[in-house]
Amino acid sequence: MSKKVSTSDCPPSTSGYSSSSSSKPTPGSPSKDVSASSSGPPAPRVPTPYKWVSLNVGGKVFTTTLSTLLNKEPGSMLARMFAQEDAMCPSDKDAEGAYLIDLFRAIWTYLRHGQLIFDGHLSPEGILEEAKFFGIEGLIPQLEELVRQQQPAEDLPLTRRDVISALIKTSQMTELRFQGVNLAGADLRKLDLRHINFKYACLTRCNLSLANLNYCCLERADLSFANLEGAQLLSVKGLCANMEGANLQGCNFEDPTGVRSNLEGVNLKGACLENSNMAGVNLRVANLRNANLMNCNLRAAVLAGADLERCNLSGSDLQEANLRGANFKDAQLELMLTPLHMSQAIR
Repeated sequence: MSKKVSTSDCPPSTSGYSSSSSSKPTPGSPSKDVSASSSGPPAPRVPTPYKWVSLNVGGKVFTTTLSTLLNKEPGSMLARMFAQEDAMCPSDKDAEGAYLIDLFRAIWTYLRHGQLIFDGHLSPEGILEEAKFFGIEGLIPQLEELVRQQQPAEDLPLTRRDVISALIKTSQMTELRFQGVNLAGADLRKLDLRHINFKYACLTRCNLSLANLNYCCLERADLSFANLEGAQLLSVKGLCANMEGANLQGCNFEDPTGVRSNLEGVNLKGACLENSNMAGVNLRVANLRNANLMNCNLRAAVLAGADLERCNLSGSDLQEANLRGANFKDAQLELMLTPLHMSQAIR
């Protein structure tokens, strides 16, 4: 989106002494250091809040006080433009001396009255982009919600109520499928989601803290930046799942029956798995760059070919783990519970 506000140069300030001044001190009077007074730029003048200014908004001229522009959104670009005279030139002026501001009237109305009002022919998406451009932070959440509400029903993510309704209506003997379903941002904490098929599902930024995900299929699901803190993940199938930036702190992957959780090829870049029980987990060729694996139980885990560059493994237990071909460049291995052996990396 092209920028809407012209940033043409302002006329130079005339305040201060000129370096080429030819004035001479009168005899007997104290001399003035002219060069010192002109060494720095003049201090910007703070405008009077009730000073009136004219704005040409999309061809229509509005007259308002500076307080309207400064007080509602003091951190916005508009406020910074008019906050200090001579500090930043607001924009070009029209023939009548009004500042030219290419701004939706809906934003102008919001600044004056604090309410979002716009004509039906305007697109909320367009107003949203304008609000982001001018930094009108208080208006952005309202517009984002309007955009979300106008999405087609089939594109909207399922909610906690939708998932609970499906759980109640489905027999325990029937496999429940959310394959390819959009659950982005859903609040699913503390729910019993055992044996559910989430293959290819979108679970980005989903809250699954303390949820029971035992025996779930998460193959190729998108769990980026999701919260799974304290979740149960026994025998989970997460082949090539995307868990970048996810919070898996304190999770339990170890199945007492000996069935391994399969996270082969998973993307755990930047994820937090601190204090998790990952004994026996298959993390072959997984991406664990910059991941936090402090104090993890990784006994007998398969990390062959895994990328552990800059990974924090301090305090972890890697006894009998398969580390063949793993990348440990710049990895932190302080305070390991058991020493690493070369046999773990060459078998």
